[in-house]
Amino acid sequence: MKTVMLLGGTKGVGKEILKASLKKGYNVSFCGRDEVLGAEIIEALDAKDKTYFHKIDLNSIDGIKAYFNETIKKFGQIDALIIYAGITPVASIIDTEEDLYDKVFNVNLKAPYFLLKHVLKSMMEFKTGSVVFFGSAHMDYGQADRTAYALTKSTLYTLSTHIAHHYAKYGIRSNYVVMGWTHTEGELELRSTEGISEEELKENAGSIIPMGRMLNPSDPVPAVMHFISDDSAMTTGSIMRITGGEYI
Repeated sequence: MKTVMLLGGTKGVGKEILKASLKKGYNVSFCGRDEVLGAEIIEALDAKDKTYFHKIDLNSIDGIKAYFNETIKKFGQIDALIIYAGITPVASIIDTEEDLYDKVFNVNLKAPYFLLKHVLKSMMEFKTGSVVFFGSAHMDYGQADRTAYALTKSTLYTLSTHIAHHYAKYGIRSNYVVMGWTHTEGELELRSTEGISEEELKENAGSIIPMGRMLNPSDPVPAVMHFISDDSAMTTGSIMRITGGEYI
């Protein structure tokens, strides 16, 4: 029985991965800032015995080790780690203040790095494990107003290939999913602050993305499920673009 650990999982694609994992019969550990929301998800899915929710604020790594320890305490082993959580503030280099820079790097890079510190040790002990990073089409150079975000996503790709190269001897695999423009709660909230409605967002995205529409939260899920399954037992260091043909 596999155990999937999610960095995130209460919203968007992360929540869809949580549901898909439960359908496969996997145990799932997930986290977020809203304890009530976490409890509501577990109740709605009728999955108390198969899930664990950990309240955490990823702006700090103070709760990272506790999240790992409690997951091991409940499920004994972590077979797959999905690095999903991230924030996407709007700011160019010249518009970025230090506190915004720190938030982006804390959530998108520092928290995953130190969670991996603990999870990799455990996976090394069991001689198996799959890590899946969520990247972005911004990873290459990004739009002008997503500078810090682009840097973190590019660095996560380096981290993924680093793990693939150095930890394969322990049976650990690492792969990177490039997720394109996706219709998530976070994206809707961001565009709302810019005065853009949901319909305007979809219309604008449809005119830009070669395949004519934004991704739905379920679109990247099959790739993730493949990477954490035994079907991809010899797949590591790879990058898969699920972007509808969009390159930034």
